Formats: sequence, C-alpha cells, structure tokens
Amino acid sequence: MIRLGILGYGNLGRGIEWAVKHNPDMELVAVFTRRDPATVKINSAAKVYSSAELDKHTDEIDVLILCGGSATDLPTQTPEAVKYYNVVDSFDTHAKVPEHFANVDAAAKAAGKIGFISVGWDPGMFSLARLYSNVILPTGSDYTFWGKGVSQGHSDAIRRIKGVKDARQYTVPVEAALEQVRSGSNPELTTRQKHTRLCYVVAEEGADLAAIENEIKTMPNYFSDYDTTVNFISEEELKRDHAGLPHGGFVIRTGKTGGDNQFNNTIEYSLKLDSNPAFTSQVLVAFARAAYRMNKEGMTGCKTVFDVPPIMLANMEPDYVRAHLL
Repeated sequence: MIRLGILGYGNLGRGIEWAVKHNPDMELVAVFTRRDPATVKINSAAKVYSSAELDKHTDEIDVLILCGGSATDLPTQTPEAVKYYNVVDSFDTHAKVPEHFANVDAAAKAAGKIGFISVGWDPGMFSLARLYSNVILPTGSDYTFWGKGVSQGHSDAIRRIKGVKDARQYTVPVEAALEQVRSGSNPELTTRQKHTRLCYVVAEEGADLAAIENEIKTMPNYFSDYDTTVNFISEEELKRDHAGLPHGGFVIRTGKTGGDNQFNNTIEYSLKLDSNPAFTSQVLVAFARAAYRMNKEGMTGCKTVFDVPPIMLANMEPDYVRAHLL
C-alpha cells in the first residue's frame, strides 16, 4: 500500500479522500491542517495533525499531496514539504511555473525526494494533450479554452483580497472564437478574445466594493488580461446558486500534413466535469503513485506530467495494459 498524506483539508483535500477509495493500492494515513486538529472532522480513518507537525511523521507517509492554493500557499509550502516527503501539488499559475519548478527542484534534490508540481487537468492533462498534438502536428496552431466552470485557483485568489468573505469565479469561453478554431481557419486570438471571467463575490460588511472590484480586475496572471465582470451578491445567494464546482474545457490543435501541406487536421481533447476538485484529486492520486515508484527507483528533483512514463501511473499490470489499452 502507498501511504498518502494531505496538507490542507478543503474541497481538494476531501476530493483526495474520495479518490483513495477508487485506488485499492492507496491508503490515506494523515491530514495536516492549519486549523485546530480537534475541530477538523474527516471522512476516513486517517489521523489529523497540525501543519506545524509536518516534519514529525516522515516514517508514516510515502507521498504528501498538497491541497493549498497557488496564489500564496504552494509557492512556499511545496519547497518546504519536499524536504521531508515526496510531494505532489496542483500549482496552476502558468506564468510562474518555471520559478516554482526551480525552487522545488533545488529543495527536492537536496533532500533526495521527488516533487511533482502542476498536476491536475490544466496544467496537467491539458498540458499532455498540447505536447502530444504539437509533436504530431509540428506545423500548426494551439488553442486552449476553459469552461464554462468554476476556477478553484481564481476563486481562491479573490478570497485572499481584503474585504472578501467568499467568492466564485467562472471562466467562460467565447463561443464565436471556439467555432472559428473548429472551422480550421487558424485565427489569431488574443487572451481577451478567447475567454471572459465572471465573478460572484460576497463582501464583508462595510467593505469597499469599488476597491475590491478594482483589485480583481487588475490582478496580474488572473484577471488583468480578460474582460471581467464582478457581481456582489449575498452569502445566501452564493450558497443557493453557486454551491457546485463544475468545470471543463477544450485543447485544440489545427495543423497541416502532406508534402505540400495539402491536408488539414484537427486534434481536440475535451473534458466536462461535474466537480473540478473531485476530478483533480483523481489526477493527483495517480501521480502520487508515479512519485512513489520513481523515487523508489532513485529519481529525485522536481517533475511535471511531461516526465512520467504512462505505465508508472497505472494500478494495472503491464501485460494487462498492453492487452486491453494498447
């Protein structure tokens, strides 16, 4: 059995609990939280510890899955946690991946551990789709559309703003742009032309709504490059109308083949998810298996989804995989 730990017990942490039940070679043994452990009620037999005890349970855990947010948690948590454990995170601030990779790589190599970063569906499964389609169609164009769905990372970034009590952010693809791409016309689209962002915000009593809206719309790497709409609503409305966490999207590459580039081709990979965290947690658990196996083989340092032989992810015998999936 591969013994897993969780750092952070929110939507993603609860998703890991569900995911473990679908993976018979895994067991969840520990949950670390910044809250008082006595107040955290979980849905498994794992023990709950304070995050201050992170360095005290290294003999009990094979892989630690980090369930914090990309805005402020993971940039510090992942390089620190990989000093003690093989780790997997879902860091999703695309522009800062190189910096995060370098920080985790240095700490992981010093500790002799594996640190997987940016595991999920984008970055993650969508990243693999982009790589595979690029090597198959080297002459072509890439397009990624997200949504309509709730972005956990963007919602978390809004919640970190002073005066915000809770928030949901929906990423919405521009349908006309999506149809242009599927037509094979290879349009050149700006970030703003591909998506809009729709925010529902519950403000604290007396908060400066104008300041909150301005901070959201000007936030680099999250909202500044998009047409963003901010709606202030009550906590009751948020719970009633925006309790779910659906998401999904499309990765499309159009390209030419043939001696004179006479053949048009389209590769499309899509996801439609009822629950973003429930799906993301399944991806994290699969890559936790790979982290465990790769470290057992002596590998160290920071890794991404690009660095894993697919067979390392499978809880199936190689003979079965070849017979049934190849």
